[in-house]
Amino acid sequence: MKFGPVAPADAVGGVTVHTIRKGPLVLKKGTTVSVAEVEALTRAGVREIVVARLEDGDVSEDVAAASIASAVAGPGVTVERAVTGRANLFAAQAGVLVVDRGAVDRINEIDEAITLATLPAFKAVVAGEMIGTVKLIPFGVAGRLRDQAVAAVAPDTLKVVPYAVKKVGVVSTLLPGLAPKVIEKTLRVTAERLAPAGAAIIAERRVPHEEAALADAIRELLGLGAQLVIVFGASAIADRRDVIPAAIETIGGRIEHFGMPVDPGNLLLIGSAQDVPVLGAPGCARSPTENGFDWVLMRLLAGLKVARADITGLGVGGLLMEIVTRPQPRVAAGTEGNRRVAAVVLAAGRSTRMGGPNKLLAELAGKALVRIVAEQALRSKAAPVIVVTGHQADAVRAALAGLDVTFVHNADFASGLASSVKAGVAAVPADVDGAVVCLGDMPMVEAALIDRLIEAFDPDRGALIAVPVSDGRRGNPVLWSRRFFPELMTLDGDTGARHLIARHGEALAEVPVEGKGAFLDIDTPDALELARGS
Repeated sequence: MKFGPVAPADAVGGVTVHTIRKGPLVLKKGTTVSVAEVEALTRAGVREIVVARLEDGDVSEDVAAASIASAVAGPGVTVERAVTGRANLFAAQAGVLVVDRGAVDRINEIDEAITLATLPAFKAVVAGEMIGTVKLIPFGVAGRLRDQAVAAVAPDTLKVVPYAVKKVGVVSTLLPGLAPKVIEKTLRVTAERLAPAGAAIIAERRVPHEEAALADAIRELLGLGAQLVIVFGASAIADRRDVIPAAIETIGGRIEHFGMPVDPGNLLLIGSAQDVPVLGAPGCARSPTENGFDWVLMRLLAGLKVARADITGLGVGGLLMEIVTRPQPRVAAGTEGNRRVAAVVLAAGRSTRMGGPNKLLAELAGKALVRIVAEQALRSKAAPVIVVTGHQADAVRAALAGLDVTFVHNADFASGLASSVKAGVAAVPADVDGAVVCLGDMPMVEAALIDRLIEAFDPDRGALIAVPVSDGRRGNPVLWSRRFFPELMTLDGDTGARHLIARHGEALAEVPVEGKGAFLDIDTPDALELARGS
């Protein structure tokens, strides 16, 4: 292919390499120059343009891209018409993408002009999803290079294997302390995982966490026609001789592999019984968040065999996320179990719903609301107590005169609640493990409630957020582990951190409460009168 600058008169038949703009003239990149373009260039005073021109034996970018993409596409894959040297490949059906990495690498090694990119191998895809693209970088390429790329393609370099497993059985083992709502949530999450594959739970059984009972349940589900059995243990699998693998072997099954270099998902077990896959699910499989369990599950639903080598090869890229519920570093001797917690009292708001007066200065039983809140925090185990001021800061300070609190001023208080949360969190001393965020307009939150939240806060057991709950409703204050301070610092506007609680449900410790103290915020005159009358 010829490439370089020429006079407009010599550019006929060439392809413009760059977009040209001069006065009213706009000649886009990739335009094949004809006599009309030459005249327009001449009128605009353009004396030289850069063009590419195919030589004998060359093929255009679109022809080359289309040829390679068509050769790459296997069953379940469609190819879009090539445009500007790019031919995209799409899933023709829902299923699991299978990629021959060796073939892809061979194509990309032929010449820098030819590129093939795909989604990760074994990704679950839906019909119509783009799964790969062939892109020719120059405007043309030697025909021999195109032919080499086509020859490098192995059969089914890129294919989508449709889902084949439709009937799934689930067994949940039981131990004292495992709440029924945990099993219900697990079943709901599992059904949602199976739905995109067109699979469903045909039966579920709940049995004691014992080898014999579990073996009977697996055997029963196989008899009902389950094409895959998933076992959710009340206790994590600790060894190949543990309850779940032992139960599989009891009914004549075998263990293919235990453990996986994917986190979350380490404690996955894959086995089989009566030629049907049996999965011992890791604890993370109870969460809807993607984890290593998904990677194995979707392959099995597509009828793909998952061998030991498939599992051991997942290590690179296997760290999916930081596991916030993992045990935290141990504290120095003499500290109280990672429960050093500060209290952050938010007292910067403008009280817009109060209709004028600063609600924090309104009195209840002869004391300003904000003083009641601060005093309760001081009576709790939380230390230090940090008060964030903003609107009428001097008056708020005066209302707290004589109290052993640390003041932090939020100059950006008018932007909303988030700025006060960030100001308070930033002021928490570095040697403190967490902070309970108290609202200055919630005077019925007592020290005892704050202490209960601190007691529930247990980083070593993965309880990193503590929140009061009544009848399924979450209240305030909320205690946050330092692990979440960076995320709290990203809050914006007048919204709180409820979405973070939803995102990190596996780290949540719910503290049952009675009464209305954790739910009554005094932000209107009516609410104030209600509190005075209670």
